[in-house]
Order: sequence, then structure tokens, then C-alpha cells
Amino acid sequence: MTPALGMFLGFVLVTLVITYWSARKSRGASAYFAAGRRITAWQNGLAVAGDYMSAASFLGIAGMIAFNGYDGFMYSVGFLVAYLMVLLVVAEPLRNAGKYTMADVLAYRLRPRPVRAMASLSTLTVSIFYMIAQMVGAGTLVRQLIPGVSYEMAVVGVGALMVVYVVFGGMLATTWVQIIKAVLLMSGSVFLSVLVMARFDFNLAKFFASLGAISSTNAAGATVTRDFLTPGLLFKNPLDQISLGMALVFGTAGLPHILIRFYTVPDAKTARASVIWAMILIGLFYIMTTFFGFGAASLLGPDYLGAHGGTNMAAPELARAMGGELFFAFISAVAFATILAVVAGLTISASASFAHDFYTNVIHHGKQRRDDDEVRVARITAFVVGAAAIMIAMALGPSVNVAFLVGLAFAVAASANLPVIVFSIFWKRFNTTGACAGLAIGLLSSIALILVSPDFMKSPLFPLKNPGIVSIPLGFLGAILGTLLRREPEAEAKFAELSVRANTGLGAEKATLH
Repeated sequence: MTPALGMFLGFVLVTLVITYWSARKSRGASAYFAAGRRITAWQNGLAVAGDYMSAASFLGIAGMIAFNGYDGFMYSVGFLVAYLMVLLVVAEPLRNAGKYTMADVLAYRLRPRPVRAMASLSTLTVSIFYMIAQMVGAGTLVRQLIPGVSYEMAVVGVGALMVVYVVFGGMLATTWVQIIKAVLLMSGSVFLSVLVMARFDFNLAKFFASLGAISSTNAAGATVTRDFLTPGLLFKNPLDQISLGMALVFGTAGLPHILIRFYTVPDAKTARASVIWAMILIGLFYIMTTFFGFGAASLLGPDYLGAHGGTNMAAPELARAMGGELFFAFISAVAFATILAVVAGLTISASASFAHDFYTNVIHHGKQRRDDDEVRVARITAFVVGAAAIMIAMALGPSVNVAFLVGLAFAVAASANLPVIVFSIFWKRFNTTGACAGLAIGLLSSIALILVSPDFMKSPLFPLKNPGIVSIPLGFLGAILGTLLRREPEAEAKFAELSVRANTGLGAEKATLH
């Protein structure tokens, strides 16, 4: 047995034990969807960080920087700055006004059936987009590490584990998988960063000076030398960079698998504290992507990385070069843990939205049903969502950069979800028509622009790689125009009640007893 396979199996065994333990505690909807709202601030902070620092962050961004220098680092900046929006705008009101999903906040003062139906569709779309990126990363990683395992087999294996965590362990199992993953990822990243800087005598000036002339072979077979600290290697059009930045900064506050984490804590104060914990960990991690992204470019070079797994294997290959096969195995196992933790979070957010929003409140008109029914539907949804993500990931293949795919998921979340969350909390006149229009226009415009972009068409109709600069304003505009078409006195009458609850926590969902 190889060290990598041994570490993989060790992590899987530990997480399956956690799932078994969690399954015994996950009785009822509150326990299954929100871990009984008993997660502490530091635990949720670690879990949020574990949920957020995905394969796109560890594998994709390292590869983006290793192949595109400064432009790739813009992903790190966007991912980090985004948490200010979560902290200042959505974390506290969401915890106070909601129960299990983003749609709970919208339905508080709007007509529940139409907004829940649209919110559920948006949640499923964003979750599957994001999940595909993790699956691609998993397939690439496991194929490189375990001889004889194909990309397709690896994707199916990760998908099966993800479904097991969610179906049997619910949010409690998902939370502890994310906490363990966050600790492992931070430990591995710190050690890898130290090893890289040791090659440059811990001298930042010497480190960055090595990036001024990185040689690689272009498509024509000629050797070219590029300055990796100069912008423009990836984003030829400045609007591309602005569009990506908008998607990353605004998209985080609309990501369903991040928003659902704030329902697992006892109150809004704990939700706010958990965001601060998460920001500290996430900030440290994205600073370290500088060292292993640029370190891979300087010490290994794009040509070597291109011949050893491509962009998604930059961090593991750097670990092999710095610390040998054992450290390579550890970093690869960490990357594997990263993927499992994030796909579990995505799966439970998608299944919770479908079961709670669509099944209970749209199909059954919000009538009180047994908790067991809602949980059963969520478990079935987890199977369906997992299967869809597996099939799409296999169709796309291992060559797609996972950071790019996640950037698209952020664009959809920023265009569809964020406008309606913000307006629902802060705009008295906002109504059901505005919410449905904002969700529909944001969702359709972002997906349509993605499909006609340079990465999906040889002769693109839309010139930018990321649609955020156009689709995000369209989402806000759709919500505004839909609201102005007609007034909804019932929604306006409930605004004061929502404001009081969102800001004080009066009447908010409480933690359940053991």
C-alpha cells in the first residue's frame, strides 16, 4: 500500500466513524439540517473555513498562480475580501430570520410558494456548479496518486462517500468532517509554505525576484520567458479581472452551502463570532497561496507541472519536490479531505433546500408534516444531486481548472441570490414579484452568458470569461423593476417585524436539547 493510499483510507475511516456517531444523534429535522443549532463559534468558524477553502482554493488557485502568476493570485484576493460582505451584511440577519435555508428569509414577508420555488432552483444550480469543480479536482488527484484508478472511478468514489456522509450523518457529520479538514489543510499549508521559503533563505525579496523570468514552452513549441509579477498573463482584458472580482466578492454572500452554516449556531452573536474565526483562518490560508502558487512556478516551472497533472496538481507536486513522497502523500490526502468536506456541505445545502423549500412549502403548501418526511426527501435528493454532479464531472473530464469552474458558481450566486437577500432585509417596498424576477433574471443571464463565453464557444458571443460584470447588475435590476411593477401591502406591512427579528433575534430559532 502506498503512503498516499494509506492516508486516504485513514481519513475515510475516521470520517465514516464520525458519520456513524452523528447518525445516532441526527434525530429530527433540526438535528439533521442544522446540527441542533449547538455548534460553538470556534467550531463553526473552523467548519465555515473548511467549507470555503475548497479544491478550487487549494488545487485550482495554486495552479492558476503557477501558470499565470499575478493574475492567478487575484482569485485569492477575491475569495478573501468576500468574507467582509458575509460579516457585515448577511450572517446576523440570516441566523435570526431563517430556519434551515436562504429561502426562509425571503418567505418571511413575501408569498412563500413562488419565492421558495425560485430559491430552491437557484440553490440547486449553484450547488451543482460548485460540486462539479470539486469532483473534477477529486478525479484528477486520485488518478495521479493511485495506480490503476481512472478519473471516472475516482469521481464515482468521491461522490459515493459524499452521499454517505450526508444521507446518514446530516449536518453534524458534515460539520466535523469540515473541522478536521480545516485543521489538516492549515497544517499542511503552513509546512509547505515554510519549506518553500526555506529555499529562498526566508527572504521575500529573493523569493519575488525569482519570479521575474519564468520560462515555459508555448503552443508552437518555442520557449518563452515571462514576468510572473506582471498583470495580463491570464486576463488580457481588464474587464475580465473586474468581472471575476465582482463575482468572487459578491458571490460568497449568496453561496447556499456557506449561508446554511449560520443556522447551526445558537444565536446571531455566535454567528458573527464564527465569521471572524473563519476570516482569520481563511486570511492566513490565502496569504499562503502566494508561497505555494508562486513557489511552484519558480521551483518547478509550468512545463514540469504541465507534464505532471496540469494546473490542478501544482500544490501536490510542489509538496513532492519539497518534502518527498511522504509529504506528497500527506498533501494529497489533505486535498482529498478538502474535496470530501466541501462536497458534503454542498450536498446538504442542496438537499435541505429541495426538501424544506420545495417539497414541504411548495408542493405541500407549508402544511406541518412529520420531520421524518422532510429528512427522508432530503436524503433522496442527496442521491440525485450527487449522481448529477458525478455525471457532469465525468463528461467535462480532468483538464478543466477547478478555480475557473468555482468562479462561475460564484457569478451565478452573486447574480441570483445576493440581490434578493439584500433587498428582502433592507428594502421595505421589495415584494414577491421583485424576488422572483431577480432570481430568474440573475440565474438565466449568468448561465446564458457563461454558455456563450470564450471558454464554451470557439466564436464567443460574449467576450468575457466570467459574466459577473453584466449578470450581477442585471440581477439587481430585475429585482428592482419587478418590485416597481406593483405594490404588495402585505410584504411592506411585515418589513418592520422582519427588521426587529433580524436585528435583535427576537423569535429566532433556538438550539434543541440533547
